[in-house]
Amino acid sequence: MPAISRKMPSWRWTTGCALTCGVLLFSSMTAVAEVLVVTDGHHPVQSITSARVVELDSPGRLEAELFAALPADPEQAAALARERLRQGAADLQHGFALAYQGVADAWRLGVAKIPAVVVDRRYVIYGEPDVARAVARIEAYRGAQR
Repeated sequence: MPAISRKMPSWRWTTGCALTCGVLLFSSMTAVAEVLVVTDGHHPVQSITSARVVELDSPGRLEAELFAALPADPEQAAALARERLRQGAADLQHGFALAYQGVADAWRLGVAKIPAVVVDRRYVIYGEPDVARAVARIEAYRGAQR
């Protein structure tokens, strides 16, 4: 009885590897690399977990929360604002940084209307609140262009 070898002949391994690598390369080319959703609090969207959502009015909302219910006396208001800043400095700084970075990213990409779904910083669908549907439309367009 011949011995059973688990080792594949080199030509089979090379062909199998090439086929696997080709499939992985093709699937990575068709996968969406980056999804950015630009909206605001008045235009809710049905997002997907892999999407980054930027709400253009979030910096204003953060400021409103920070300065809410301040006393009329300017000195007392300033002292209370400083105390709030001191207590939540790291969280506030992080929140403001994310909010303003999102606004800057939307501006840099030239987003003209909201909601906007931007894929790979190259394709955009305006007015579609269902992010999955917008991404599917972009993928269909990209597939038709190949």
